[in-house]
Amino acid sequence: MNANEILDEMEKIFPNAKCELHHSSPFQLVVAVVLSAQTTDESVNKCTPALFEAYPTSKEMAKAEIKDIENYIRRIGLYRNKAKSLKELSITLEEKFHGEVPSSFKDLQSLPGVGRKTANVVRSVAFDIPSFAVDTHVNRVSKRLGLAKPQDSVEKVEEKLKRKIDRNRWNQGHHDFIFFGRYLCHSRNPECERCPFIVFCKKDKIEKITK
Repeated sequence: MNANEILDEMEKIFPNAKCELHHSSPFQLVVAVVLSAQTTDESVNKCTPALFEAYPTSKEMAKAEIKDIENYIRRIGLYRNKAKSLKELSITLEEKFHGEVPSSFKDLQSLPGVGRKTANVVRSVAFDIPSFAVDTHVNRVSKRLGLAKPQDSVEKVEEKLKRKIDRNRWNQGHHDFIFFGRYLCHSRNPECERCPFIVFCKKDKIEKITK
């Protein structure tokens, strides 16, 4: 089964896979993705309504005190570092990009707190530019399904997925992989009885290698 056929099967199980971070602008999406590092989308979505009401654009957040930003996101892991990044990100947007989130990969990565994964998510979700962000779910599922090797870096996984999956499916494919990893192929106790890929899954082999 090739990568596009794998996507076909994933979409049968999760026909409505999409970005689950609540946002109403590219700026809010950048903020939400930065906050989502090492925590769940659900946790982020509990914090962002009040945060975005206080700071709907980078203009307001750039003027905010870091302590005030911290108070809105305190329930999220690494909230102190993230508050500092959000303040600096907002200042950079105001000073270098006239308050507009850029769409180029280079410009996005120049923003404090924005790495490769976040840049890819923003390009894909906010601007509909073909991208394939690799988060922990995409990384795990790709390796279990043999689309990447266990030792591959995140960048290598991204490269292989983009080579094996049709370009016009990258954006939706990213969400398909996330839903599959989040709701079926969990890190621990995956629901293998529901999985259509069990005959070629490499989970057990990977676990032997990494032990």
